[in-house]
Amino acid sequence: MNNDMADKHLIAGLESFQLEVKNLNQEKTFYSEVFGLEFAGPPMTGSTLLRANGTTHHVVELVEGKRSRFVGIELSTSSRSAVDILVGRLGDAGFSISHPPALLSEVTGGGYGATVEGVEGLRIQLVYGRVSHSHVLEDRTKPLCLTHVVLNSNEFERQINFFVGILGFRVSDITERMTFLRCGADHHTVALAHGDSMSLNHAAFAMEDFDSLMYGSGRLLEFGHAIEWGPGRHGPGNNVFCYFIDPEGFAVEYTTDMDQVDESYEVGSAEYWTNFPKRPCRWGVAGKPSEKLAMAFAGKGLIND
Repeated sequence: MNNDMADKHLIAGLESFQLEVKNLNQEKTFYSEVFGLEFAGPPMTGSTLLRANGTTHHVVELVEGKRSRFVGIELSTSSRSAVDILVGRLGDAGFSISHPPALLSEVTGGGYGATVEGVEGLRIQLVYGRVSHSHVLEDRTKPLCLTHVVLNSNEFERQINFFVGILGFRVSDITERMTFLRCGADHHTVALAHGDSMSLNHAAFAMEDFDSLMYGSGRLLEFGHAIEWGPGRHGPGNNVFCYFIDPEGFAVEYTTDMDQVDESYEVGSAEYWTNFPKRPCRWGVAGKPSEKLAMAFAGKGLIND
C-alpha cells in the first residue's frame, strides 16, 4: 500500500500516549510535581489524565496495571468524517477495530473517535472534537504539548506502510536506525526505530524555548533525576534535547526549536545522515546517551519485578 492511497491531511496531530504502570501514585507524582504536567479532568479510579501548558485536553494517560508497558497513542483527525474514512481503510486492510466510531466519554474529554489495533498490536485511538482547555498555563518552565513519539518495531517495513500508506504520514528523513515521519509542519511527529518488539523508545514534550528547556531540566535535577543525555541538538529535525527517565523506566524528552518543513522538504537518506559532520549532537557537546537511557530507548529498562 502506498502513500497515493491515503489523504495526507486526515491526521491532524499527536494528542497523547498511554502507559500501563505498576505504581500509579509514583508515576502521577513524577509527571505532575517533577516533569511539569497538570491533572486533566476529574479523578478516576485506576487511571490518570495529565495535560501540558497548552489547550490539548491531555497528553499522557497513566493506567494502573500489573506491569510497566507502553500501550498506544492517540491521534487527532482533521474532521469527524476522517475518523470514519480511516477506520474503513484500516478495516479493509485487515486491522482489528476494537472500538468502532462513536461518541467518547466526557470524562476523557469527549469528542468522536475509534480505537484500532495496528501493526504489532499498537493501540491507536483516532479522535476528533475532544474538549480543549480554555486557558493556557503560564509556567514557561513546563511543557507546552506532546510533540512526538519514537516507537521501536520488529516489523519495521510494515509499520512504515501502516503510517504512510494508510494514515497518510510523510517521510522526512531516514537514518540507519530510524525513519522520521510527519503529519504537519513539525519535522517529525512519529519516528520508527529498529527494535526487538513494539515498545516506546521515548516520548518528547515541546518547551517554549531553550531557556524554558533549561529551567525545566533544572527542576528535574533538583528532584534527583539525572539528565541522561543532553543538552544537545539533534541531526534530523535539528531540535534541542534533554532526556530523562521516569520512575518505571520510560524515556522522556524535553525538546524545542524543531525544524518546520513543508512538501518541498528533501528527504535525507541514511547515507546522508551517516556522513553528517557531527552526530549524534550537532553542537558536539552532548556525547552519547547514558547506558541507562540506552536501555530505556530499547524498551528494556522497565520496572517489572
